Amino acid sequence: MARLNIDVEYLAGILRRLLETPSPSGYTDAIARLACEELGALGIEYEMTRRGAIRARMPGRQAKPARALIAHLDTLGAQVKNLKPNGRLELARVGHWSSRFAEGARCTLFTDAGTYRGTILPLKASGHTYNEQVDNQPTGWEHVELRVDALTRDARDLTRLGIAIGDMVSIDPQPEFLDNGFIVSRHLDDKAGCASLFAAMKSLAATGKQLPVDTLFLFSISEEVGVGASSVLTHDVASMITIDNGTTAPGQNSSEFGVTIAMADMTGPFDYHLTRKLIRLCREQDISFQRDLFRYYRSDCASAVEAGDDVRTALITFGIDASHGYERIHMHALRSLAELVTAYATSEVEIPRDREETGTLKGFTEQPLEEAADTLVTTAGPVAGGGSAPRRA
Repeated sequence: MARLNIDVEYLAGILRRLLETPSPSGYTDAIARLACEELGALGIEYEMTRRGAIRARMPGRQAKPARALIAHLDTLGAQVKNLKPNGRLELARVGHWSSRFAEGARCTLFTDAGTYRGTILPLKASGHTYNEQVDNQPTGWEHVELRVDALTRDARDLTRLGIAIGDMVSIDPQPEFLDNGFIVSRHLDDKAGCASLFAAMKSLAATGKQLPVDTLFLFSISEEVGVGASSVLTHDVASMITIDNGTTAPGQNSSEFGVTIAMADMTGPFDYHLTRKLIRLCREQDISFQRDLFRYYRSDCASAVEAGDDVRTALITFGIDASHGYERIHMHALRSLAELVTAYATSEVEIPRDREETGTLKGFTEQPLEEAADTLVTTAGPVAGGGSAPRRA
């Protein structure tokens, strides 16, 4: 099947709505409701786990081996650690991010009594008072505080307002969608991945054609704290592809254009056969791509495997500049990701043995071991050379 058209205007629109909905890990009910309502509007059946992870399923001609694609709805954030005598709040981060990017951030504080607005500031925020100490003070979460936009002269005032230790803090995304295709915002990790997944589902649903096998579209709600996919897979799933951010930075091969296919992250290599199939699909469908390897990175793939799921895993990403900070991406990468998702979902299964969780050696995969021929490789694949091709997922 030729690659499907992606509705870029829809992709941008759903991304805006996702970004406008606060969802730090641990405070994701609103974003889960939005995602389910959107699935309903697309006519796609879904179910939710107790805590709010989402499984949407598009039935295929065969039930097994089912496939899964996953992105995470939760974002970085913070929690109140202490009510300070000066009427400010000490914070603890939610997820792994630097306080450098928290300084100056506008945010919303969620309490049992209601919400408050505020700003995260360094302890020494006034140059008129501290002079050069503003620039010389240390960096770290113990060196910032939340100034609540309410009358808070001391800890008693904070308590009077219903503010308590453990209250959640959501950081304003401040998105900008530029005419040249660039998008700048906090929390593009991984709301941009979710938007690409929605755009792919919309395109697949519009064809009216049945997929080769049951395909699950998953949305996790706790990836930023390391356990996103630990309890969302079903036993019929044989392979899972995560859609998340790639790290565009010196020393990396990721790009803000096209799909970046991850070969490994800090938890180890991704599945050989599934990853090579994605590369082949990019070549066959003329989808721009590059390969990369991430050293300080983990995704929903890791939490699924660590939870005991025996599934093939792969990671496809949109290159993101300044990840976990003021992030920047390009629409070209999001469209390319959605195109690859549709290409994969409509492709035939090539390892029939994956229908069963266990089996004999019959039908088991092979990886090439013979000496390489002198082969010129182009974007369309090898031009010359022999040897049998590896079996693909």
